[in-house]
Amino acid sequence: MNKILITGNEACAEGAIRAGCRFYAGYPITPQNELIAYMSKRMEEVSGVFIQSESELAAINMVYGGAAAGMRAMTSSSSPGVSLMQEGLSYIAGSELPAVIVNVQRGGPGLGNIAPAQSDYFQATKGGGHGDYRMITLAPMNAQEMFDFTYEAFDLADKYRVPVNILSDGLIGQMMEPMEMNKKMKTISPDDKKWALRGCAGREPNVVKSFFIKDGVLEEWNEALQKKYAKISKREVRYEEYKTKGADIVFAAYGSMARICKAVCDSLREEGIKAGLFRPISLWPFPTKELKKLAKGKTNFLVVEMSAGQMVEDVRLAVLDDKRVHFYGRMGGGVPQETDIINVVKRLFKSKVKSKKSKV
Repeated sequence: MNKILITGNEACAEGAIRAGCRFYAGYPITPQNELIAYMSKRMEEVSGVFIQSESELAAINMVYGGAAAGMRAMTSSSSPGVSLMQEGLSYIAGSELPAVIVNVQRGGPGLGNIAPAQSDYFQATKGGGHGDYRMITLAPMNAQEMFDFTYEAFDLADKYRVPVNILSDGLIGQMMEPMEMNKKMKTISPDDKKWALRGCAGREPNVVKSFFIKDGVLEEWNEALQKKYAKISKREVRYEEYKTKGADIVFAAYGSMARICKAVCDSLREEGIKAGLFRPISLWPFPTKELKKLAKGKTNFLVVEMSAGQMVEDVRLAVLDDKRVHFYGRMGGGVPQETDIINVVKRLFKSKVKSKKSKV
């Protein structure tokens, strides 16, 4: 395997290229600019289409067109830029088009700042645009997963004809670390997508739309979409458990916070505190059943997020015992440190955890 030193943003872009992405439209915004810069070079090398659009609104609608033509299409942005894309995302979902959207989150609300955050969880998992639609949402925690998950995202998008979201943050996106180029280059022909708008010489024309004006037709369309989402919910759940067996405390965290919490688990174990980690990888579909199984014992949970508390709502719905689900978060670009989380554990659970050391 070829191992290289690369940023998470660049790893994401290379994963897209190797997955056969040949249409990219985007608009610069920190902290994802390494991604768009990388795509501007690599797309030319693989005979793809790169467009620096005049805005995020233009970018998502260009992706709509590229996807409708059968291309593996992608855009990327950061929090306020993705907010501008929400109408287009709803159109893409309503038209049953495959596309990949990358959000390298930054502090908000509003323009906020350029520091990492996780405050777009609701937007990504509950549907930030109008209507009853869903996006598969994958949350990488390092450069390797930025590469691997983006590569996989295009297959998932084509398999179900849905938009797939890579929910990252400025910490993962701009951090440089070793990564293995463990995926081969794919060649995907738009002509293989029989539903795509590729010209209709010698056949009936295809139609791609999300507008259904006759009574009852839109409801039927929505019912079909919901059946598809139910199928995705059963088949595409992804998660990771780390030292959860027999744990008195289990952290629930995703992305960069899961990475930090994994290190905290090791530190607490050295002090005799049985700590583990439950990491949702697919934020939608959320691993509710798997977390519910873990909650059958007397385990206490601490949800750690760079937000005011968004994923914590899904954790509480899974555990169904608010007394055992606690939350610690920082906002506006604040990043919890290992010592911060350890101190929270000692303060919250000092009477509930077993420690070999008297100071806990």
